[in-house]
Amino acid sequence: MPASRPHPDHPAVICTVDVVLLTLSAGQLQVVLHQRPQEPFAGSWALPGGYIHAQRDESAWHAAARVLQDKAGIVSPYLEQLATYAGPRRDPRGWSVSIVYFALVPEDLLPPDRPGLKRFAVSSLPRLAFDHRDIVELAVARVRSKSQYSSLPVYLCGDQMTLPQLQAVYEAVLGEPVNKVSFRRKIEELGMLEPVEGAQETGQAHRPAQIYRLKPAFQRTLSVVPRGLNA
Repeated sequence: MPASRPHPDHPAVICTVDVVLLTLSAGQLQVVLHQRPQEPFAGSWALPGGYIHAQRDESAWHAAARVLQDKAGIVSPYLEQLATYAGPRRDPRGWSVSIVYFALVPEDLLPPDRPGLKRFAVSSLPRLAFDHRDIVELAVARVRSKSQYSSLPVYLCGDQMTLPQLQAVYEAVLGEPVNKVSFRRKIEELGMLEPVEGAQETGQAHRPAQIYRLKPAFQRTLSVVPRGLNA
């Protein structure tokens, strides 16, 4: 049976996924962008994205994970749906819908030299294709909001960390300082970390710091508390 063709009065809808890939470098929140090789917006920077493959992708989440691996060469430890953007004017090729996800990745998991990819500070974005600037701004706002009351920033860390290192990550994401006593109380309430037995960071000016790791139960699930860090 031949595949049905779009009716001229009802053209096919462009259906894609896009991923806001965030990382942390030198205390700065950054987004990984992809330079488009073809029209529309050839040569412009955009979010890693692509068409949903109806015969291959089990869900939009799986499509986003596939795109992230194809375009950026990584498997993100954290991938969450952000929003759906749709309309007739967001893509010059026609009416389009994009299911958008955001991912958080430690810097050392990013491929060092992957053609067409570049990191930009979220505070100084270049001109982006489509409506991707709006999408990045929404993702950053969402991440900062959720970081106030959840374990989300831990996905920007490596496998192991000290509490001072984790506090620095939270402050970089939030863009503001966090009280040390309040921070440590919230981390204890979140219950997401466990000490690495016998492991301490030494060689610093301060006394040795205990090294922690994320508990297995929270490796792909957020821990949350009722009130924010700076509440």
